[in-house]
Amino acid sequence: QALTQNELLLYYQPKVNLRTGVVVGAEALLRWQHPELGLRAPGQFLQLVTGQPFDLALGEWVIETALSQLSTWLNQGMRLEVSVNISADHLLAEGFVAMLTSALARHPDVAPQQLELEILETGALNSMAQVSLLIADVQHMGVACSLDDFGTGFSSLTFLKQLGAQTIKIDQSFVRGMLDDGEHASIVHSVLGLARSFDRHTLAEGVETLAHGQMLLELGCELAQGYAIARPMPAAHVPDWTDQWRLPGEWA
Repeated sequence: QALTQNELLLYYQPKVNLRTGVVVGAEALLRWQHPELGLRAPGQFLQLVTGQPFDLALGEWVIETALSQLSTWLNQGMRLEVSVNISADHLLAEGFVAMLTSALARHPDVAPQQLELEILETGALNSMAQVSLLIADVQHMGVACSLDDFGTGFSSLTFLKQLGAQTIKIDQSFVRGMLDDGEHASIVHSVLGLARSFDRHTLAEGVETLAHGQMLLELGCELAQGYAIARPMPAAHVPDWTDQWRLPGEWA
């Protein structure tokens, strides 16, 4: 009902380079404008969907909506890259690559490189060989892939080697805790080392303070997102935010 009555929408959280200040893209995040309860975050309803057939329809809607928004921004003179979260079930569903190809074809002005699929690490573990092949197919189309929440599952060097996603997203729980917890800082440092060894990019989630950004720069992580940069916002607010964004002096 929420889908058919247009109660679902996407918010966008910018991603930036902490060293240069360049806005490198945004993550599309699902919201439900509930007619009675107001705006709901995914944690308040997504568990009802995960593992259900409706999960696939919802995932397709997210991809289509993100591509439409990219097209709108292009018409406004702004070129961004947008990442969307895809469940392993959706990625493994029959016809996923064909669906993605059709969606891109409906938006010929949007380059495939402007879209990135964020694949939850824990969801990919059970079907590593299949997910690896699908990631290769998707990247062959020009669409980027990243491993989301890296470090929260049972990660291994084999896992990192087999799944050829270009970007590793360091889970926000480690980033938020690294200022006060030496073990969290060690995990962040180790993930960055692994990424360099396997020639992967890294992006840190959960940058909530200027100190988080400073420490990430010291550790060698330049790409990040979080409340210290920007909270998720409606699509209409992104162009103005991008124009007004300035790199904090502490990071320059």
